[in-house]
Amino acid sequence: MTAVGSLDAARELLREFPVVDGHNDLPWALREQVRYDLAARDIATDQSAHLHTDLGRLRAGGVGAQYWSVYVRSDLPDPVPATLEQIDCVRQLIDRHPADLRAALTAADLEAARREGRIASLMGAEGGHSIANSLGTLRGLYALGVRYLTLTHNDNVDWADSATDEPAVGGLSAFGREVVREMNRLGMLVDLSHVAATTMRDALDATSAPVIFSHSSSRAVCDHPRNIPDDVLERLPANGGVAMVTFVPKFVLQAAVDWTAAADDNMRAHGFHHLETTAEAMVVHRAFEERNPRPVATVATVADHLDHMREVAGIDHLGIGGDYDGTAFTPDGLDDVSGYPHLIAELLDRGWSHADLAQLTWKNSVRVLSAAEDVARGLQAACGPSNATIEALDG
Repeated sequence: MTAVGSLDAARELLREFPVVDGHNDLPWALREQVRYDLAARDIATDQSAHLHTDLGRLRAGGVGAQYWSVYVRSDLPDPVPATLEQIDCVRQLIDRHPADLRAALTAADLEAARREGRIASLMGAEGGHSIANSLGTLRGLYALGVRYLTLTHNDNVDWADSATDEPAVGGLSAFGREVVREMNRLGMLVDLSHVAATTMRDALDATSAPVIFSHSSSRAVCDHPRNIPDDVLERLPANGGVAMVTFVPKFVLQAAVDWTAAADDNMRAHGFHHLETTAEAMVVHRAFEERNPRPVATVATVADHLDHMREVAGIDHLGIGGDYDGTAFTPDGLDDVSGYPHLIAELLDRGWSHADLAQLTWKNSVRVLSAAEDVARGLQAACGPSNATIEALDG
């Protein structure tokens, strides 16, 4: 149990160095729930019955900057228009709430928002399928404000392997390496959450700018392929990148990983896809859960990951990416975006210093974006846009 004094100290720290959160799926939740009717899910009011996120809870959680995910499903026949709709949703949110949200494109914008007491709002595209194998489309997303691209989502793309799909190209293809180089030239962060470990290593070999993991935890602590192996964490100091711990129980608690695998097997044994949510499928799933109660992660579960990741990568290379509104389940104490003070209080109780926590919450994420901007200025002075095609590079 976190002491009241630690929680008060955590809130005080967050007033000075608020959280830069690497990943929130609010735009997709708004698409799915109300087809972008922002009045029907007005985040200026309490939306706890429907969402993990609203302005009051962001404020209570000490969030000072948010990367809004402009994710679209990888099985959409034409993902680019859907990605543009997601970007439009973020822009509408910012326009509706100018006293609370500030559009941000640069590290300087983050600092300006902090001085103003507003929440810096950035965008990250989750999955390389959103560029449809086109570097011109990549540049278009950057021009619209997207500041990171997750190279894959749950499925492979033609030029990169996902952590949760069967290996196809062995990491990054030649075109995939060109995507990374063009992202460096633009100043767009290379996000290695969701990608296979081979892709992580290839991207670290190809990049000239720091990378991020927008929402991934430690594979040594919880053996799930969505997490980061220690040998990759060990490379972050040389690269300058940041690994942003996520809260999703099935990625942070080994018992939840094992439970999810058993639940998926049970669905398939009854003739359903493991992600199916029809009434008939949910009867099967609820019966399984009654027989096998779902394991519950806690704030301490997430802190265990950060303790290990700090030991391997160092305090300069850690951040937070909760994945709120992108997961059905959250740890106890981290139920929604108001929960960040509980994590900071837990870390204070474990001996993390004020300076350590300022790095974790704010400074590391601002630094990595600034460093990507510096690299981009140098590359843009040396070379122009790449017009390479996947056909030319990968055959």
